Amino acid sequence: MKRILVTGSYGQIGTELIGALRERYGGENVVATGRKKPPEILKRDGPYLQLDVLDENQLHAMLVDNDIDIVIHNASILSGTGEKDPQLAYRTNIEGSYNVLEAVRILHLDQVMIPSSIAAFGPNTPKENTPNDVIMRPITAYGISKIFIELWGEYYFRRYGVDFRSLRYPGIISSETLPGGGTTDYAVEIFYEALKNKRYTSFLDKGTYLPMMYMPDCLKCTIDLIEADASILKHRSFNITAMSFAPEEIAAEIMKHIPEFEITYEPDFRQQIAETWPASLDDSAAREEWGWKPDYDLAAMTKDMLEKLSKKLGVKY
Repeated sequence: MKRILVTGSYGQIGTELIGALRERYGGENVVATGRKKPPEILKRDGPYLQLDVLDENQLHAMLVDNDIDIVIHNASILSGTGEKDPQLAYRTNIEGSYNVLEAVRILHLDQVMIPSSIAAFGPNTPKENTPNDVIMRPITAYGISKIFIELWGEYYFRRYGVDFRSLRYPGIISSETLPGGGTTDYAVEIFYEALKNKRYTSFLDKGTYLPMMYMPDCLKCTIDLIEADASILKHRSFNITAMSFAPEEIAAEIMKHIPEFEITYEPDFRQQIAETWPASLDDSAAREEWGWKPDYDLAAMTKDMLEKLSKKLGVKY
């Protein structure tokens, strides 16, 4: 059984990914790490260790001491936060990822997965049905850090044989964990506000289409790519998506369940970020090379989100 270490495990994706990995591979084989004191959920069924990925010595020692085979490097500063503090984004996203790739190379680990993002594309990329292989010139700190990770990881694969893999995550919507400073956060916030207050003010304008994915599909595609046979992969970085919608469309879907729900629009600085990103993705490379197929569309996700959040919040709709 492979042993897996996950960085950034208290983030939106990491918290739920740890649970899915431990269920599949056994709690003792999945080491959750992060810089902060962990929530209780991360200490269930397996180890949690404090780790600063900028500390190379600590990183190397932890990988060796825990006999790690695969690293999933999720620690990252997201797009909104990255524009407020680009220096922090550089240190965390670029220097941290470099340290992880170097550790995997030096220690000859089996595999490293470092997520990318739709932020890696940029305003010169075709917005509709964006291909997997296309011009990528991002203009945000977050996007620049992600294209660095993709290119540097692919370089390490060609130069050193490091089994680097990456998914260009779209916006991720979760019923369990809150987002952490991204441009697609509205698609999570809107459900909480719909249930609690029956109204929501979106920081993205109507007509702003972005690729999205429900968390169960995010966990599914991450595990599927980790388990994919290396010999069948023609790419190292993959577009991945499940649906694409604008704020008014998710609002309309919510109104099918909560007719009195209302949405208004007050775009902020994240609107300019969103306008540089794809409106929809072509993920045919992932579908053809390792069989990717999502389980949730907008209607199915909305129904499941409202059911789970209403129980979590103790409200009826």
